Amino acid sequence: MSLKLRLIVMNFLQFFVWGAWLLTIGAYWFQTKQWSGTSFGAIFSTMGIASLFMPALMGMVADRWINAEKLYGMLHVGGAVMLFLVPTVQDPHTMFWVMLVNMVFYMPTIALAITVAYNALKNQGMDVVRDYPPIRVWGTIGFIAALWTTSLLHLETSAGQFYVASGASLLLGLYAFTLPPCPPKLRRGESRALVDTLGLSSFRLFRDRNMAVFFVFAMLLGAALQLTNAYGDTFLHDFANVDAYKDTLAVRYPAIIMSISQISETLFILTIPFFLKRFGIKTVMTISMLAWFLRFGLFAYGDPGPGLWMIVLSCIVYGMAFDFFNISGSLFVEQQSDPRIRASAQGLFMLMTNGVGAVLGSAISGWMIDRFFTDAGGAKDWHGIWTTFALYALAMAVLFVPLFKHRHVREPAVPAHSGLDVGP
Repeated sequence: MSLKLRLIVMNFLQFFVWGAWLLTIGAYWFQTKQWSGTSFGAIFSTMGIASLFMPALMGMVADRWINAEKLYGMLHVGGAVMLFLVPTVQDPHTMFWVMLVNMVFYMPTIALAITVAYNALKNQGMDVVRDYPPIRVWGTIGFIAALWTTSLLHLETSAGQFYVASGASLLLGLYAFTLPPCPPKLRRGESRALVDTLGLSSFRLFRDRNMAVFFVFAMLLGAALQLTNAYGDTFLHDFANVDAYKDTLAVRYPAIIMSISQISETLFILTIPFFLKRFGIKTVMTISMLAWFLRFGLFAYGDPGPGLWMIVLSCIVYGMAFDFFNISGSLFVEQQSDPRIRASAQGLFMLMTNGVGAVLGSAISGWMIDRFFTDAGGAKDWHGIWTTFALYALAMAVLFVPLFKHRHVREPAVPAHSGLDVGP
């Protein structure tokens, strides 16, 4: 099996595990368990809490002591066990702790998957900016496949979604041990500095003003992503309470409608080599922020009836919003980092986006929605919610342009790949 195909399988399963439950856990929570929205917010924050320390910690372990692919496999096996236990949980308090441990296992694997892929590609003399996006696109395809599996098997409100995720996680955990070796780059005694001893070398990236600004805005964009993950599917489910919309396609199969976002991702990922090499990270990140503005703004005015086109367009725009900061951001961090701290640097990027950004996004948005956009009967003002989020994204773009002063050296344009380029 060729290197590209091996990495494609890894990425497909990596996001299949997540896609099987991430966007549908809200339906299981509210419709099957009928637990409160406050406790749901706490559950959804577990990925942010885990990302506050686990990606950086596991990055340190991979950089110094254990092969990244082996650590990656062990974490996925642990995650499979926790996902298998989720259907047995009968109260929200216990669910919080089970999902937190699951996220402790899962969240660092995102950065470790990137580390394993970048290391393998560079060892083969490949260009990660050109060759990684067509591989990573299969992760999004895996997410879509999982989402459609959950929806078409009518598992959106069922515990079955967690069994699907558990099986995929176990398969990936075992498969990881066959991946190309990614041994530690830092050796004991190589550096006597305290910051290196503690495994905090990647935090030196904050010494560079532009990198510090980049990480701060990555955190703010991570908060925007959390808003979509937490409320997108719930937003469509709420239309079931409106007689005019309850039998529409978007309400009957909201997960499939939301999966348009991931389908869009597969297209925009393939444009990253062109945009990143031709225009640079500043332009690409600014485009991402403006795309988030459109994503939320279209949700604010869309509905499952005559306004369905706006919801669909919002899902299409999501591909640009997500890829142009998440995938491009990890590539930028790789370019700016010492290869010896590759795993730690990717862990730091995860810390800022899915850690600090996600926790702040969950906490502040949850408080804001309860305080300003929920009436006494529990009904939510979705127009006001999405409009507020849209203005937040627009404010980010306005501030980012003058504050981030990274100078891009233009390279020859790289043609966008087609799906046929991804194979061995």
